[in-house]
Amino acid sequence: MAPANVRTAQAPSADRRLRTLVRHLLPSSPRRAAAAAADTSATLESFPTMASQGSSVFAALAQAPEDPILGVTVAYNKDPSPVKVNLGVGAYRTEEGKPLVLNVVRRAEQMLINNPSRVKEYLPITGLAEFNKLSAKLIFGADSPAIQENRVTTVQCLSGTGSLRVGGEFLARHYHERTIYIPQPTWGNHPKVFTLSGLTVRSYRYYDPATRGLDFKGLLEDLSSAPSGSIVLLHACAHNPTGVDPTIDQWEQIRQLMRSKSLLPFFDSAYQGFASGSLDKDAQSVRMFVADGGELLMAQSYAKNMGLYGERVGALSIVCGSADVAVRVESQLKLVVRPMYSNPPLHGASIVATILRDSEMFNEWTLELKAMADRIISMRQQLFDALKSRGTPGDWSHIIKQIGMFTFTGLNSEQVAFMRQEYHIYMTSDGRISMAGLSMRTVPDLADAIHAVVTQLK
Repeated sequence: MAPANVRTAQAPSADRRLRTLVRHLLPSSPRRAAAAAADTSATLESFPTMASQGSSVFAALAQAPEDPILGVTVAYNKDPSPVKVNLGVGAYRTEEGKPLVLNVVRRAEQMLINNPSRVKEYLPITGLAEFNKLSAKLIFGADSPAIQENRVTTVQCLSGTGSLRVGGEFLARHYHERTIYIPQPTWGNHPKVFTLSGLTVRSYRYYDPATRGLDFKGLLEDLSSAPSGSIVLLHACAHNPTGVDPTIDQWEQIRQLMRSKSLLPFFDSAYQGFASGSLDKDAQSVRMFVADGGELLMAQSYAKNMGLYGERVGALSIVCGSADVAVRVESQLKLVVRPMYSNPPLHGASIVATILRDSEMFNEWTLELKAMADRIISMRQQLFDALKSRGTPGDWSHIIKQIGMFTFTGLNSEQVAFMRQEYHIYMTSDGRISMAGLSMRTVPDLADAIHAVVTQLK
């Protein structure tokens, strides 16, 4: 307690703080200064960017719709039903319906935490160099001639979405053709990402609703009609949302056609190893294009195959015609990244690099990765068997023919709405379901719902 004869410092009163604020914010004039000093109840003048009660300069904004994919989870979370099932968002779930952190990821994180030499400094604009080098080897192969000839430049990006956006902006600035052809259908974010990147988006036929398979004839016709030099988006494997991939022979025909017309491939690889369980098999399509010596862009994501959804870990690689061109391309990629997000985050990329550099941890990862892929394949078989045992009208063999996280069920938006309302089963309005969200417990519920909806709503 302070002695009686010592005056303790007092915090500025509210009135004094207000007078100081008025002096700083209002234009100075002797009259106004005197008024502010004398009257602590002086109020600030109303300026256009100062919201008065009940008003805002943004008051005229319309309410934006929910994202068609992420909005499914928003609706699911609001549903109080104890039997609800979310098959909308593409995130792996265990048999118990819980998110999974891979054991090898936890080990890698613990190693990073226990390393006292680690700091939190900014990464370079291009990201973690070791991560970039290892990512290129993972998708192109360690023996890739493009890597050996230093024709690949790789920059760390914010998962697959960020990789696509950086690549799109780079092409809009520096490539002579500003039209990109994307498959119809494709991931809902693709057209938005490329449009905002400055590219014109066109589509090519991909999925045949009648067969629930690949419209290969339509695909070749549309790419044949595309202007020479156009950019073409290709899903490396496990096409989203259909789960329909070309065969190796079909990929070869696509490659020959694209190279003959100087079409520029832009691959999106979100599921390497997650589709078939084999990292090499799921990269075959990409490596075919690299082997011919041509140029291409590659967007990679580690969200699915390492379960690093929230870490936002990805990479953009550009295979160039020569090493000196690759150097110049990297210099221009830096100019795209710097004003966009300056540089990427450290933690997730460090996890990936830790796993990829260590042979024992890499092998552990491949085992966990195959276990995830095998469980999804098992869910496909169980759902097909359940529909078959119920005598559900229609041919459901596409469920086991498709590959990867998603199945395009063939259900229409009315049927999807019915299943949500009557069975509390959530999926995107185009009938896409995430097989990773199913379990042995929920497969019968889904089969019952599908059987009911195709029987009652034709």
